[in-house]
Amino acid sequence: MPPTLASVVRNSALHLTVLAGADHLERPVRWVHTSELDDPTPFLEGGELLLTTGIKLGKSAAGLQAYIHRLADAGVVGLGLGVGLSHTEVPQALVDAAAQRGLPLLRVPEATPFIAISKAVSAALAAEQYEAVTTSFEAQEELTRAALGKDGTTAVVRRLAARLGGWAALYDGSGALSAVAPDWAARRAGRLAAEVDRLRRRPAPSSAALQGRSGTIDTADEDYVVVQSLGADRRPRGFLAVGTEDRITPTERYVLNAAVALLTLTLERSRELREAEERMGAALLRMVLAGEVATARQVAAGLFGGLPEGTIRVLVAAASPGPEAAEALGELGDRAEQAGGKVGEKLLVAREEGAHGPRLMVLAGDHGAAHRACLGAVEEQEGLSLGVSAPATLEEAGTAYAQAERALAVAQRGGRRAVDHEEVGAGSLLPLLGEEAVTAFAEGLLRPLREHDRTARGDLVASLRAWLSRHGQWDAAAADLGVHRHTLRYRMKRVEELLGRSLDDTDVRMELWLALRAGED
Repeated sequence: MPPTLASVVRNSALHLTVLAGADHLERPVRWVHTSELDDPTPFLEGGELLLTTGIKLGKSAAGLQAYIHRLADAGVVGLGLGVGLSHTEVPQALVDAAAQRGLPLLRVPEATPFIAISKAVSAALAAEQYEAVTTSFEAQEELTRAALGKDGTTAVVRRLAARLGGWAALYDGSGALSAVAPDWAARRAGRLAAEVDRLRRRPAPSSAALQGRSGTIDTADEDYVVVQSLGADRRPRGFLAVGTEDRITPTERYVLNAAVALLTLTLERSRELREAEERMGAALLRMVLAGEVATARQVAAGLFGGLPEGTIRVLVAAASPGPEAAEALGELGDRAEQAGGKVGEKLLVAREEGAHGPRLMVLAGDHGAAHRACLGAVEEQEGLSLGVSAPATLEEAGTAYAQAERALAVAQRGGRRAVDHEEVGAGSLLPLLGEEAVTAFAEGLLRPLREHDRTARGDLVASLRAWLSRHGQWDAAAADLGVHRHTLRYRMKRVEELLGRSLDDTDVRMELWLALRAGED
């Protein structure tokens, strides 16, 4: 802590006397400044102990009061008046004004040179800086040893909380609480979920400071809280929160920064190692998709502890075009890996550049933690689309991948967040197609018939619908319409003439039926 006015007054060698503001002597002194100007405020930054002999102050009560007001407004923490030169004693009007503003006023005897006060404060400031450096170095050593030991991240959180005399909490990249110290702080850390989520949506590193007593956070606790995202390449890998009774000091800030650096290195690891692991995981996934499951099992046993067992799903994700597409998919992959890692679930994740932009492939257990994390992520984040395969075995992963690709295509065309293969394989085809494309197709194909019906006799659109619904059976379709079969034959001949297409062609019938159904929807 920097020296305070109280510590300066307690220095017996200075022989200082407090004449006013005795209740405010705990203010920290950032510097000592000597000035004989009646307005020295342009040369002050705040936090100074100002020394003067009062040569230009005069004896006017109004002038002395104005002088005190200027100093207090400028953030001066105390005023020392040297007696024996301009003033034999400190003017009572100056004492009264200082007491009114709560500004500590010190009597400096003639025998005490101002330089002695400056040296005393400078020595205290130097001692504070030395202590800060020493404490920071010791804390860095302690935190580094903790990080290199067993349960490194948890140990760092525990030691950081002890160093700050408060509490500390670590969250993973998804915002879930992964470590907290002491244990009683878990509830306080849990209240920060909304703030952590806000930081999760901002590039790392970023931070936020919250004060409970000011009502910034919804809590009865009066902690001063700092939340910091952890990450070196804009993508948050985790979050660190600390809570203390008062604002952290500069020394404590150094300790916090050291913890942030260590945790970032631990969570981030090296870019080369992470990329190598991703390449190995992608290679394994492609081996599985190619049907080389036995070989993939042998390789994965040594590298990843094995492959997913039991029923699996393949998920394929894509992001809307733009510079943030790869980042969004990277975050999705991180969340899947973090969710699976927390419960010991095996999964494979691969990122690839497709013909239409970057893609993310995930092979994970059916409705496991990673599967659920992917579904949750695409619902939360704009611009992501996800296709999910049907449940399958590892040996059926190639087929599952094709299913996921088809489901993704449907999701992208329909503007949907996620589509399951079961939705593609069941129900009507129409909901799976892009609405605008179907509407344009239907309008273009049926336009000649609709124009005819508006200006001529005979309802060709209704007649065509009835004929197609009866699979070309003339008598049944004519009965539905309430007309003679010869009338219906004439109308169908007119349809062929207007469309320039033969109704004997199966493809033509299919396209016309699709257009009619789209018009109904």
